[in-house]
Amino acid sequence: MPKSSSLADGAKTYYRPVEAAIRWSGLLRFERRILATLGGRPLPEATEFPRWPMLRLNTERIFDALAHGEMRYGKEGLVRETQSFAMDDPSLTVRHVDLKAWMAHHYPGERPAFLFDEIERALHPAISLDTVGALLAEREAIKARLVEHLGMHQTLRAEHEALLKTHAACAADAGRAKTLGPRSESTYLNIVGGLLTLLLGKSPSGTPYSSFLTQEAIISAMVAHHGNAMGITERTLQAKFALARRNLQSTTS
Repeated sequence: MPKSSSLADGAKTYYRPVEAAIRWSGLLRFERRILATLGGRPLPEATEFPRWPMLRLNTERIFDALAHGEMRYGKEGLVRETQSFAMDDPSLTVRHVDLKAWMAHHYPGERPAFLFDEIERALHPAISLDTVGALLAEREAIKARLVEHLGMHQTLRAEHEALLKTHAACAADAGRAKTLGPRSESTYLNIVGGLLTLLLGKSPSGTPYSSFLTQEAIISAMVAHHGNAMGITERTLQAKFALARRNLQSTTS
């Protein structure tokens, strides 16, 4: 991160009020000329430097702050709370840190480069570095929570995919269980064919095993009693009974 200010912008540890005003007014390249014109005077005359009216205004602002106790001052960069100096004392100085704090509080919209770095100058006046630090800390905390939640999401997604695979395997097994193999189907057909033969057959003495005389009578009775069940229709029963008889004959012949 850039430092608070750079030497190229005229930053020092302390300033005479007029030196601070020169930098505040963006007149650093004319500093020697201005100081030579002023001599030892602390404040430009109203008629001096007509091209740079802000120079006198900013100098007056600084002296006004010193006179009203808004900013600490000292001599040659040293601040002693017990000493006082005349406002026209040529050795009177203000420290860089005190000048910066005073300007940030009283003139938040003005952030000269010799006091404030690029980030500070880019910030809205209502936003302080402490606020930015808090926002960055909150951002990092949110990023950490996001990483944690993404990890949980990946875990849940992997578990979901595993459950889908398990479900698909179980469904496939259930489908195979519902589908009769050739051997099982032949067994069921033999049972149906055997029962059908008995219902329509007679004992060795000629006594009918049942009251059904024809296959159609059996089908009619089944449809009458179980017509709501799946597969109990005349057409289906005709086909299944025929298949059962053929299968029984093929296995017993």
